[in-house]
Parts: sequence; C-alpha cells; structure tokens
Amino acid sequence: MIKLLRVDNRLLHGQVAVSWVNAVGTNCVGVAGDHISDIVITAMKLCKPAGVKLVIKTVDNMIADIKAGRTEKYNLFLLVGNITDAYRIAKEVPEITEINIGRTDKNKNYEYLNNETCISEEQKVQMRELIDRGVIINLQMIPTTKATPLKNLI
Repeated sequence: MIKLLRVDNRLLHGQVAVSWVNAVGTNCVGVAGDHISDIVITAMKLCKPAGVKLVIKTVDNMIADIKAGRTEKYNLFLLVGNITDAYRIAKEVPEITEINIGRTDKNKNYEYLNNETCISEEQKVQMRELIDRGVIINLQMIPTTKATPLKNLI
C-alpha cells in the first residue's frame, strides 16, 4: 500500500528519516530517481531508520515494481527529488492519492511558492492534471506544520 508520495530534493535525509517516516507509519521507503549519485545512496543507507526497508530504483523501475505488485506487502513511503518525477509516477500509478511537496531545487526561472519550493510552468500543468484527477497535493516541509493545498497556489 502506498502511504504517501513526497517530493524533496534531499531525498532521504535526517528530517525525512525521523519526522516523515514516523508520521507516515511506513515500513519501507522507496526512493525513485534517475540520477542518484553513489554518495547520496550511501548517505541514505546510513540515515535509514532501523526496521525500515530502503529501496532505491530508477523512476521507471519503481513504477514497474509497483504495477507488478512487488510493493504491496509494505506500507510504502515514496520519495522523489523533483515534481516531474512525482508526476511520472502518479500518472502511471492510480493508487497514488496524495502527493506532499517539500523542498525543490532552486531555479530563478521558476515561480517560488514559498522559500523552499519552486515550480515551472510545465510542472504546474502536470500538477493541475493530477489535481483534476482527484490527487491531493500539498506543500508541507515537516509533518507538524499545516499543509498548504497546491491548488490554491497555481
């Protein structure tokens, strides 16, 4: 069961490993990305909470595993590094009903939604498509703060 899909350009790091893993109630963190460096993979393995499985795959391979049912036995918390990867997964996996957007890479050509999150025009179109399909998309840095619905910002 997919508990949540979160966008955070830092992927699995201290804040996610402690706050989000506990808030989501997951026993498996799936990190999907096409260009995750070996050093980042090592860091994620080091900060993974005890008792929680960590799976790191390309976006296409993560989609394939979910569709094939290989993740069904887990309470899966999915992490991606950018909004476009979240869209790619959510578009292919209709079981995803909620996306949480945290920190994104800074880009002077994008619109800033807050101090930590910016979005391109193309990503706005992608997110509107998912919102129209009924996916709940919120901006939220940590689980103890109030979530801001993306539909109110774009």
